[in-house]
Amino acid sequence: MGRDVPVVVFSRDDRRKYREKVHQCLDVFAQMLRESRFEFDHPLAGLEIELNIVDALGEAAMRNAQVLTAIAEPDWATELGQFNVEINVQPQDLAGDGALRLENDVRARLNHANERARSEDAHLVLIGILPTLREQDVSEGILSANPRYRLLNEQIFAARGEDLHISIEGVERLDTRADSLAPEAACTSVQLHLQVSPEMFAAHWNAAQAVAGPQVAVAANSPFLFGKELHRETRIALFEQATDTRPAELKAQGVRPRVWFGERWITSVFDLFEENVNYYPALLPLCEEEDPRAELGLGRIPQLHELTLHNGTIYRWNRPVYAVVDGVPHLRVENRVLPAGPSVADISANAAFYYGLMRMLPYDERPIWSQMSFRAAEDNLAAAARHGLDARLYWPGLGEVPAAELILRRLLPLAHEGLVRWGVHGHVADRLLSVIEGRCLTGRTGATWQVEQVRARTGDRHEALRGMTLEYIERMHTNDPVHTWDM
Repeated sequence: MGRDVPVVVFSRDDRRKYREKVHQCLDVFAQMLRESRFEFDHPLAGLEIELNIVDALGEAAMRNAQVLTAIAEPDWATELGQFNVEINVQPQDLAGDGALRLENDVRARLNHANERARSEDAHLVLIGILPTLREQDVSEGILSANPRYRLLNEQIFAARGEDLHISIEGVERLDTRADSLAPEAACTSVQLHLQVSPEMFAAHWNAAQAVAGPQVAVAANSPFLFGKELHRETRIALFEQATDTRPAELKAQGVRPRVWFGERWITSVFDLFEENVNYYPALLPLCEEEDPRAELGLGRIPQLHELTLHNGTIYRWNRPVYAVVDGVPHLRVENRVLPAGPSVADISANAAFYYGLMRMLPYDERPIWSQMSFRAAEDNLAAAARHGLDARLYWPGLGEVPAAELILRRLLPLAHEGLVRWGVHGHVADRLLSVIEGRCLTGRTGATWQVEQVRARTGDRHEALRGMTLEYIERMHTNDPVHTWDM
């Protein structure tokens, strides 16, 4: 959904033409896969980081336009809410000290951006859900000015025909309704990209699905929403509900949600794009002039505009991405399960854990997805989001075990070996993965630290959340990993 779109009203003819064009793009994509036209010789890792903007009191500040003007860098962009911004970090090679250079680069960019934001009386925060956010902060009026957000909002509510119902049962219970897409803006995440070949895409996607639960368990950082303590990673449930185009009747019929884990292991990247085309009506039926068949016939690489736009409105937790860079197409797995924060060091550790596993699991002689059901992987994600490191997760050969035990006994050694195979220097791999180990040994994630802080503060809940947020920001700037944060 990174494209700007005009303000338009869609006709029935627009939708018919768009459907035909999407199917044409899908046919061309299939032909490109058969003819192996993709770049894949140099696997690269990249990331996107979403941030919240707060004022000096730790409250949401609706100033992203002013902040972006002050930052004045092309790698920064708006996000859904006026209290959100996003930085896009170019794909890089992790070999040698590449992972360390990536961390230092992100820190430098965030420090620079935060300094510029201060000129607008604003501060940037790396956190899954801003704890001080109130329901009145997320009305339609806080959507960013870019027309694509308002158009997406209109189309989702036109499809639903009624207000959103957000109901999350956790430590406490939240039950509320919303008349816009704005609650989705509460979700701020880190998205990890990995470029892979068409032949290896299915193995990488399946492996990413299998490890989504452990990823969320050890990285949880979103325990509060609208003043309520809910799940350890409440962002998962919130994002699923805040973008749901289905009224109750369509849910009862089994219509798939637009935020979707999936329903099966795949054998090809084509499976995912085909499902997206067959299962989901268009939200933004905007056609471009490009004729993908003609482009391919002339020996040029088509952008497949309609297919990629449609794909961008379906929010799989591991999303397939087709892109063309310098005239060469490539495929990426976009891993979307992780929250932002707590520190850049934590983000780097989360990324290293994932990329290390992705260098191992897809290449196993007996793949993990041949040993566990797809439903087990989905249940792992749900349990991890609800309970964090206290979740019990299923893993072949271990059965159902505490998340920390699974990570320490099985996944950390795999991730370390994977980083070695990436060519990452040993001391860099040790430093990054020691952060994951530290969280497992102490039981402290961003979520547990936030909860401990708030429970230790007496009096008004919002004031406790605000005080905790201000202390969180101070500790975030030290770049110490969260498992070392004391009370």
